[in-house]
Amino acid sequence: MTVRLDHVGVNVCDLAAQTAWYQRAFGLKTVFEFHLEGPGLRGVVLEHPDGWRLELLARPGSAPGLRAPDPITAALTEGYGHFAVTTPELDPVHVALLAHGAGEAVAPGPSPEPGVRMAWVTDPEGNLIELIERRSTE
Repeated sequence: MTVRLDHVGVNVCDLAAQTAWYQRAFGLKTVFEFHLEGPGLRGVVLEHPDGWRLELLARPGSAPGLRAPDPITAALTEGYGHFAVTTPELDPVHVALLAHGAGEAVAPGPSPEPGVRMAWVTDPEGNLIELIERRSTE
């Protein structure tokens, strides 16, 4: 079976604000936007120059779900917990995201995976994002 991850979907409260933040913070570009009249669901698909995609979804009447402050707390709830991106240089990316308004969840440090460093931030609505530096494969 040949498959590869296409995108990660994140449900948000403020679609416009979250779209603008991900565009600024990660350099994502809008691929397309959509609106499903029946349920009132609006969405934006964003893409990074390296090809990974993020779909932001908003629906009137939605309520906040898991907003764990860190990955250990997030693991107490089953289901979606975070998405992760890799970078060849963790520290400058971490600093840049904090400068763009990301919240700090876990400062840069060693990962449980040998030869890997990681950090965790939150987007402005509190969704966890893992940052991974794989020096051995970059």
